[in-house]
Amino acid sequence: MKYEPAEIEKKWQRFWEEKKSFLTKPEGKKSYILEMFPYTSAQIHMGHVRNYTIGDVIARQKMMAGYSLLHPIGYDSFGMPAENAAIKQKIHPANWTYRNAETIRRQLKLLGLSYDWNREVITCAPDYYRWNQYFFLKLFEQGLAYRKKSLANWCHPCKTILANEQVIDGKCWRCSSEVTQKELEQWFFRITAYAEELLDNSGLAGWPERVKIMQANWIGKSIGVEIFFPVPALNQTLSVFTTRADTIFGATYVVLSPDHPLVPEITAVSKNRPEIESFLERSRKAKDPEEMVKEGVFTGIKAHNPVNNEEIPLFLANYVLAGYGTGAIMAVPAHDSRDFEFAKAYNLPIREVILPLPPGERVGGEGTMQAAYEEPGILVNSGDFSGRPSEEGKEKIAAWMEQTGIGKKTIHYRLRDWCISRQRYWGTPIPIIYCKKCGIVPVPESELPVILPRDVSITGAGGSPLDIASFVDCACPHCQGKSRRETDTMDTFVDSSWYFLRYASGDWKDKPFDPKEVNFWMPVDQYIGGIEHAILHLLYSRFFVKTLRDLGLVNFNEPFTNLLCQGMVIKDGAKMSKSKGNVVDPEAMIKRYGADTVRLFILFAAPPEMDLEWSDHGMEGCWRFLNRVWNLAENLLPSAQNITPTSPPPSRGRNKEKEPSPLA
Repeated sequence: MKYEPAEIEKKWQRFWEEKKSFLTKPEGKKSYILEMFPYTSAQIHMGHVRNYTIGDVIARQKMMAGYSLLHPIGYDSFGMPAENAAIKQKIHPANWTYRNAETIRRQLKLLGLSYDWNREVITCAPDYYRWNQYFFLKLFEQGLAYRKKSLANWCHPCKTILANEQVIDGKCWRCSSEVTQKELEQWFFRITAYAEELLDNSGLAGWPERVKIMQANWIGKSIGVEIFFPVPALNQTLSVFTTRADTIFGATYVVLSPDHPLVPEITAVSKNRPEIESFLERSRKAKDPEEMVKEGVFTGIKAHNPVNNEEIPLFLANYVLAGYGTGAIMAVPAHDSRDFEFAKAYNLPIREVILPLPPGERVGGEGTMQAAYEEPGILVNSGDFSGRPSEEGKEKIAAWMEQTGIGKKTIHYRLRDWCISRQRYWGTPIPIIYCKKCGIVPVPESELPVILPRDVSITGAGGSPLDIASFVDCACPHCQGKSRRETDTMDTFVDSSWYFLRYASGDWKDKPFDPKEVNFWMPVDQYIGGIEHAILHLLYSRFFVKTLRDLGLVNFNEPFTNLLCQGMVIKDGAKMSKSKGNVVDPEAMIKRYGADTVRLFILFAAPPEMDLEWSDHGMEGCWRFLNRVWNLAENLLPSAQNITPTSPPPSRGRNKEKEPSPLA
């Protein structure tokens, strides 16, 4: 009998479906195996095949070892690509999404994966996103969901906010107009309330070290001092955060972010107002920070260094970020490379306050330094602290500042609260109503879900597609007065921050999940996905689980016990993409060689964590190998069935020690 994979695989896939071989049964010792679910683009690619094949091998091994298995699949289906397709193809995002989900489902079944299809989830369905809205209301009740003004990318011709990925070289992806920064009211989740707990890796023993480091760097904990610089011209005190209190005597100027709250007040009183306004206009154009030339403007205003009462100039500069620390820095050009570069460009003083330790060749005298000295050393020009090692001086100076009231020890994080507002259509409507009398009013839980309307015009011409009377106009739940619905939708990362809980709950309609069943299956024992999700998706999922734990909905701290970040599938030295013309169609490969050949190649061509170089020759080799296995079984099976075991086979020689090795 010839090896015919199409017939063989179809037979066994039908058998598994009829026998419900992969049906989830919550009993005994559990194993929850999960691959990151696919976005509903046109079809799966070889990266998906690798991800799901690795997960399938682990799942089948656990099942064979006697574990009760949960191995589900679903579709991440809201977001910008569907809206783009709606504009380009003149098709409704829902039609595009569900059509693609059908294609992906068919392709996954062709691969013969061990999924429990009864637990399938699609995030754009009202019975799923209803619970996004439910969680929003719960976080709102706890003060963890709030609204504030924030800068966003703004395209004036399109009259819309753009996500970072929609800004290409500082211009709008739709109309190529210059993108600027605009302050808007937006909704946030207070992820910073969990910053310290998210730094705790005690529940992440099975995670790759590089992922833990990436998350820690993103959270960016800094222990330092907040120093108070008087600004007499404004009758204000400017708070500056630093981790280098040992360099305070070398501060020769102060710098504010262009987005600092004091900037409007400074602009109003400054004699340099035209220069400031011109700089602010330039700084608000969206640019890649890595390519940005350091630029600033003198405000015409002086601050006082509180440790020596020296007058120092106050600048605005684009290399200071509003989102870090207080949005203001003390500039010590002798001991910070960014400050050094800026000071050289604007002819500002450079004062050494740390020399190398042990004594060595000096970096250079005041005004002659060729580069900033950023290492520990011995303090000089630092008042009573001169002569001390800088690391010791850091602690002594910080303590002295607290005693004298000119500063205080504090901790800052790089992590910013999660902006979930998106000014687009294809997403979960935010369940908020605005009433002139009652203010911000949450939609009552009994009225969920707030349904995303189908009768909208998605043109890309600007403005929210949800800003239509049939959706916006409503009555206030409190006073019944005429009110308006929120037209922002939620970031799609909200959808993927809890989908693993929905999988673990079976058919549950009255709540987001069954706590008993979820607490049985969770946390996920093995999670598998690309390293590109190491920060946002994984960090948001961890945050979500911790908030649900604090709400009493789950009894565990972390969503994923073990994490495997598989490498990419590349061809001709580059990641597969349509633009490069190097995409390999999984369905075509399955049709030609069979799913087992594709799976065999994808598993053995490279270790799971490493990138895999696609090889047509390798596929042919796996195909020939499976043919040999098939032919061997076909030739031996009939004779093996007729053998009746009675006694061991005879020895091949008189001297046992001279018998050939089984490996020979």
